[in-house]
Amino acid sequence: MSEKAGPKTHGSDLHHRRWHPLRRTGQLIGRTLSKAWDDSIFGKAATAAFWQTLSLAPLLLGLLGMIGYIGGWFGPNTVEIIESKIVTFSGTIFSENVVDQIIRPTVTDVLQRGRPEIISVGFLLSLWAGSSAISTFVDSIVEAHGQKDARNAIWQRIFALLLYVMFLGMAVFILPMVALGPTMIGRVLPPSWYDVGSNLVDTFYYPAVGLLVIIGLTTLYKVALPKSLPWHRLLAGALVAGVFFMAASTGLRWYLGFVTGTGYTYGALATPIAFLLFTFFLGFAVVLGAEFNATVQEFWPARATRLEQVREWLAAQQDDDNSAGPVTTLTWHLATSPIRVSGDKSDPAAVPTYGRPRSRRANSDGCASSDGRASSDGRASSDVKDCDGIGAETNPATDCTDTVESPSSDCGSDPAQRRRSRLPGHSPLRSPS
Repeated sequence: MSEKAGPKTHGSDLHHRRWHPLRRTGQLIGRTLSKAWDDSIFGKAATAAFWQTLSLAPLLLGLLGMIGYIGGWFGPNTVEIIESKIVTFSGTIFSENVVDQIIRPTVTDVLQRGRPEIISVGFLLSLWAGSSAISTFVDSIVEAHGQKDARNAIWQRIFALLLYVMFLGMAVFILPMVALGPTMIGRVLPPSWYDVGSNLVDTFYYPAVGLLVIIGLTTLYKVALPKSLPWHRLLAGALVAGVFFMAASTGLRWYLGFVTGTGYTYGALATPIAFLLFTFFLGFAVVLGAEFNATVQEFWPARATRLEQVREWLAAQQDDDNSAGPVTTLTWHLATSPIRVSGDKSDPAAVPTYGRPRSRRANSDGCASSDGRASSDGRASSDVKDCDGIGAETNPATDCTDTVESPSSDCGSDPAQRRRSRLPGHSPLRSPS
């Protein structure tokens, strides 16, 4: 029976190991959905969609208006190339009605006019509305990781504004390079490599743009957290968000096309509603990626970054200084200050002075010698300090135990008496019979 139990147990272990990754993956997905539901992902996605819709026109006014001024830095026809690239890329995400009725007219109108009044007003509006959308994302990311109270609410709103300005400044220079990248590469390539290079650019252009978007979203996940995580630990959530948004946008475009083909329409509200749905799924994807990163951190905690380790160490040192500072000072004082050590009362000569142990040296006759040294005939030298103040040459506060002679001192006696005093059983206080 024991022989049959062994293979059965071994087989069950293999079965357990085989299904362990699948079960763990199911737990990860279930926990992510549960956390997203508890954190009101639908409400946060709707809030983000509202602010994204409100900030689209001001964002295009501020961003594309500035590109209209710096477009000449990248060569001729820069504005036209950027316009066509933006409209083409938007067509891969949004529906045809959204592109034709909202995005294309706005982009065309802004890129053709780079006036200072448009930039100033549009930039102020985009700061207000666009930073509100970023603030919604930051709040959702922070709450997903359980760090809601780690940053002051006012400072978090200011932080979202600064973050929006930073992304806006980066987009002004990155967007022309992304739009003009294929054209510039075609100009650099030699004629023999032009066909091959053009095919490679056409094949990998949109994957490269998607990779750039994933990197930007991962950066948002990292900088939004007060207690940040390693960059590679946040890449998975950005991939989840990107895949979910592309799948949702594809399904939404199919749904809108199906509804339009059946003749059912929302009338004049069809295009705004479609755009609002796209922005809703975009906000939903960003929040879902943050929840996924938080779940991964919950299942497999990452080691704190070096910056966080330094911050925690400094905080611990500060707490120790505030709580145990006086005690530590007193302990250091007691450990380094001189301490009076009590000696043998029967031998006062062995009692040390305060903080300075008495050094006793033996002369040729075996007598102890201190500050006052005794000669071989028992007479004290002239260095003996007088405790009454007569002949004292040192500090009067010196301990007088330096000159106290022990009752058992045998200095001055004859050598035979000293030898008898060292015999066992002989008391130096009792005269020999």
